[in-house]
Amino acid sequence: MYIDEGPGAPLSAIGRAMNDFAGNAASGRFAVNERGGEALLAAIRNMAAWVDSQSNRLRALAQTPQLGTSNNAQVMKPYMQQVAVDDQGFLTQLTSFRESLVKAEEGIKQAMANYRQTDDENAIRY
Repeated sequence: MYIDEGPGAPLSAIGRAMNDFAGNAASGRFAVNERGGEALLAAIRNMAAWVDSQSNRLRALAQTPQLGTSNNAQVMKPYMQQVAVDDQGFLTQLTSFRESLVKAEEGIKQAMANYRQTDDENAIRY
């Protein structure tokens, strides 16, 4: 089980990892062949499409919930809204996750280009 350790956790760690991933690909530290790259790109694009398709429906979480007028309801309303939209909120983290998918796609495309370049260089040498 993951325990949230502060602002931006846990998905901002994913964002940092995607930055590192894209940076490593850009610097040529790894490569992936066409077939593997396309499979990874398909998975990334499917996840991005799901996030995008749920966006409007999930935005309702940012609204003040209609819980009634009891004391308990009045206490819970802002808390429930906060859970959705504060720095560690679900919608905030989902947005960060979506942004990390863009970086992951960039990294995979670069890794595929690295593979092609390495393959071409090896074909010339041998």
